[in-house]
Amino acid sequence: MVRHYEALGLLGAVARTGGGYRQYGAADIHTLRFIKRARELGFSMAEIAGLVGLWHDHQRASSEVKRIAEQHLAELEKRIQGLQDMRQTLQKLVHDCHGDARPDCPILDSLAGPAPPCH
Repeated sequence: MVRHYEALGLLGAVARTGGGYRQYGAADIHTLRFIKRARELGFSMAEIAGLVGLWHDHQRASSEVKRIAEQHLAELEKRIQGLQDMRQTLQKLVHDCHGDARPDCPILDSLAGPAPPCH
């Protein structure tokens, strides 16, 4: 992933040893921790790139950072609502299924949807 971050421009050029191993300085490690934390919060790589740029820009307006975070929060809330809707539907289907030897199954019926019209 670190090479990917370098390719995306999230990390600057990193010094190398004579054997070609990367040598990370304190600033690089700080940036990697920033990226890791942003990934843990679910920000996309594009969002992280924007946030890293703003983090390094000491003339930034915090309103831009807040806008990115608010957009991400709205997307998360939408995904959470979708997951809660799926959970509720699946809970109902599991509740309605007898789970016995009978062949009828509301779970499979729901997955199959309505039968196509006959012509």
